[in-house]
Amino acid sequence: MMVVLSGLLAASLAIGLPVGSAYADEPTDGTGAGTSATEVLDSLEVKGRAPKTGYKRTQFGKAWADVDHNGCDTRNDILNRDLTGVRHKWRTHNCVVKSGKLHDPYTGKDIKFKKGKKTSTAVQIDHVVALSDAWQKGAQKLSEERRTALANDPYNLLAVQGRANQKKSDGDAATWLPSNKGFRCEYVARQIGVKHKYSLWVTQAEKEAMARVLSSCPTQTVPDYTGVKDSTAEKTTESEQTEQTQTEQTQTEQSAEQAQQTQQTTQAPAPEPAPAPAPQPAPQQDVYYQNCTAARAAGAAPIYQGQPGYRSQLDRDHDGVACE
Repeated sequence: MMVVLSGLLAASLAIGLPVGSAYADEPTDGTGAGTSATEVLDSLEVKGRAPKTGYKRTQFGKAWADVDHNGCDTRNDILNRDLTGVRHKWRTHNCVVKSGKLHDPYTGKDIKFKKGKKTSTAVQIDHVVALSDAWQKGAQKLSEERRTALANDPYNLLAVQGRANQKKSDGDAATWLPSNKGFRCEYVARQIGVKHKYSLWVTQAEKEAMARVLSSCPTQTVPDYTGVKDSTAEKTTESEQTEQTQTEQTQTEQSAEQAQQTQQTTQAPAPEPAPAPAPQPAPQQDVYYQNCTAARAAGAAPIYQGQPGYRSQLDRDHDGVACE
């Protein structure tokens, strides 16, 4: 037994994983990692979509459960993993993310994250394989424990732009792909890895859509890590970013100065103040959840601000996400 343990320790050190690290404990086995994504796709069962009957978010356990028992919920685990320049809420043991910046893999854009009732929804945590899609393609046959693992598996979770996440909804590769074409190969490869790991099937249309994407990157393998990379994203050095920021600031100052001089010369009337931003659409009045238990039972949780059923009374930490 000691020989086996020594061998495992040596293997961990050889691949650069510190003993006891979070990454060492994250489940990546069973994904087909490192294998051709096309080959793993061909190994998946192809079947029609099963009825959505019986689907509820609670079928996948409590939302953002602390399944790895590290003292931090899954949502903040992913924000800590995917954001840069992270700052934490005081006295949360470096768990609750207060602010940071995301390079969104779905759009290729940089997004500033700030925790708050009206700002948290700018960055959302997406299930790469949507839970509703998983339910209709084999997850209903899994145990509740296994479904909870699927819903909280870092391999199946990405921090992404909120609007992109809303557009995707519960779509599969046949109905939705990231607008950032440089990420599509890894996106479908990760979906394939998730479906392989949890014995989920694909529809014929879904398989054909995945195959079309992978035809542009025949060497794409199933990812073996929980982070993301964008093969076509433009990389800029810190000095280039600083120079670009300074240039933008200078241009802004010059434009403001020129506008002021023109205004003084022509004695033009002061411009009318910019119109206030349009308020977010109010939730539909016919959707009401008495409490989060009712929202989860209806499969609606978590509810983002602006979505039907959202109420501030259900949003305990006032970060714009109710019934987390």
